[in-house]
Parts: sequence; structure tokens; C-alpha cells
Amino acid sequence: MWRPDSQGACARTRITAAVRRFVGDTVGASALEFALVAPLLILVYFGLGELGQGLMAQRRVSHVASTIGDLSAQVTILHNTDLADIAAVGNTMMWPMATTPLAMRITSITENASSQVLVDWSYAQGMSPYTTAAAITVPTGLISSPGDSVIMSEATYAYTSPVSVVLPNGINFSEKYYFRPRKSAQVTRVSP
Repeated sequence: MWRPDSQGACARTRITAAVRRFVGDTVGASALEFALVAPLLILVYFGLGELGQGLMAQRRVSHVASTIGDLSAQVTILHNTDLADIAAVGNTMMWPMATTPLAMRITSITENASSQVLVDWSYAQGMSPYTTAAAITVPTGLISSPGDSVIMSEATYAYTSPVSVVLPNGINFSEKYYFRPRKSAQVTRVSP
């Protein structure tokens, strides 16, 4: 004999059993967890790679600025060809990272008898050179008496990430170093 209550109870029992089987089933749990975590892990992976490349670019810009200033401070006279060679060294140091030009500037600065710090000469590649005899600001205590001279070297690089996940707009790195001339009181520049 058929009773409506038995059919309803039987259907509820089947539904309840199906829900219990579904909740207790762990066959696809790993796939679901991976699908939730994978995008975050991929972002972290590419982000760390991008961050590492950016730090390497910043370090190279620092080395370039230091090297071009150091090379300039080791001589008594610099010709334009010498300065072009020093700039070529800087560009070589950025290879293969440099997809955009590296901007560099080497400037000789001297304090005059009036305690003004003025530009003696400036050589630049990728940026404007300073005007000769222009006043320039240097850190306090760097030049302490009239006649003191330093070589100021600068390097600027616009880093653009090849992946552009974390740094889509890139970063501009800029470094500046000061060196005292080693073999003379001042490094002079001779134009050919």
C-alpha cells in the first residue's frame, strides 16, 4: 500500500544521504584549494622576480655613478674623448639591462675665494650639462676652503620591468657621488 508520508520520508532520506556524501567527499578538495591559492602564488613569484630585477638595476646605477666619478678623479687632464670613453664604460656596465638610455653627468666643482661653489666644467650624456661658472649646492662640509675641488658624478636610469606585474609604470633610479681629485688639486678638461 502506498502512503504519501513514506514517499516523502524516503525522498528526504535520499536527499540527506546525498548531502552527507557531498559534504564528506574530499576527492576535489585539493584541486579547489589549488585553484584558490595558485593566482596568489603566481603573483608572488613574478613579483619577487620583478623586485629582484629592480634592485639589480638600482645597484648597477649606483655602480655606474661611482665608477664614472672614480675614473674621472684619477687623472689630471680629461679630453672629450676620455669623457666619452668613461660614458661608454657606464653604458657597458648597465648591459644587458639597459633597454632605455642611461643618463650620466660628470662635473668638476671648485670653491672660489668668495666661498661660492661653482662649476668648472660639465660633461653629460642623456641629460643637460651644468653651465660653466654656475653656482651649485653640495653637501655641507664637502668643500671646506677656497680652491678645494671635487668631481661630482651622476647617473639616472628609467627602469621598466619586462614583466610589469608589480611595477607597471617602472621606477626612476638616480645616484650621485663626489670624489676628490687624486693626482692634482683639480681635474681640468681640455677640448680637442
